[in-house]
Amino acid sequence: MPAKPLALSTAGLDYLAIAQFVFLHAGCLLVFWTGVSWVAVAACFAFYCLRIFAMSAGYHRYFSHRSYKTSRIFQFILALVGCLSNQKGPLWWAAHHRYHHSHSDRETDIHSPGQHGFWWAHCLWIFSLRYRKADQKLVANFAHYVELRLLDKFYLVPPLFSAALFFLLGVILNLARPELQTSGMQMLAWGFFVSTVLVHHAIYSVNSLAHSLGSRRFNSADMSRNNLILALLTFGDGWHNNHHYYPRSARHGFYWWEIDLTHYLLKCLSYVGIVWDLQSPPERIYITGTRIRSMDHLSEHDCQST
Repeated sequence: MPAKPLALSTAGLDYLAIAQFVFLHAGCLLVFWTGVSWVAVAACFAFYCLRIFAMSAGYHRYFSHRSYKTSRIFQFILALVGCLSNQKGPLWWAAHHRYHHSHSDRETDIHSPGQHGFWWAHCLWIFSLRYRKADQKLVANFAHYVELRLLDKFYLVPPLFSAALFFLLGVILNLARPELQTSGMQMLAWGFFVSTVLVHHAIYSVNSLAHSLGSRRFNSADMSRNNLILALLTFGDGWHNNHHYYPRSARHGFYWWEIDLTHYLLKCLSYVGIVWDLQSPPERIYITGTRIRSMDHLSEHDCQST
């Protein structure tokens, strides 16, 4: 059955979300004017990695699924760094994500490519006024923290502040180390605009591509898929079929060959007591996975025999 795209006009347009989207993508065009330097590309890569980890470990695995525990201080750090991604506040993000899991790939899902089309799932849904606000009852366990509510309300302040810092850093480097051949506008273009757009589309792709391209180890009640490329780009969130089958796990790469950088970093943080009680898939999950793989191998053998 073909997907039924949702019409943005039915819910009204969120012009603030559209303006941010256009502004960020237009800002990337600055690279044709500012040029490139190794220090600007390094800043782009470093800021991408920092925020992808905060989105994966913080917004997703912690605020959305409570797959581990941490202190209030580190909880705020995860929320603040995640907010630098310009993906709104942690409460907004987690509430919508929890709703997605409870309606995954059904008609009521917020961003199902199977139900509403690829581009709606990828990014068009955020332009709908229907989703500007989130149901705070879905994140009641976090909504009582005043600092998280403030980040949700003033979510544009951290990314704008980071953009200003990148510009200032470029100006300082241009004056102090002219041999680096960078500038304020170049650092702004690569460190903020390009890096932020890459973060956005990596995360968007989990909603779109990870529900349409990849393999399915588990027979989850949706169309979630495991995708190695997305797993590398999102620090492990591309193991989406694993995640949808057992969302409670802090480990999305259930097997050693499934690269999950967020899980590795969380394990390191657990060794020094910053996070603790990391949830792992129970034995029954691995038994189910082994049984399904065995059945698949038998099916392949039968097909080859015939």
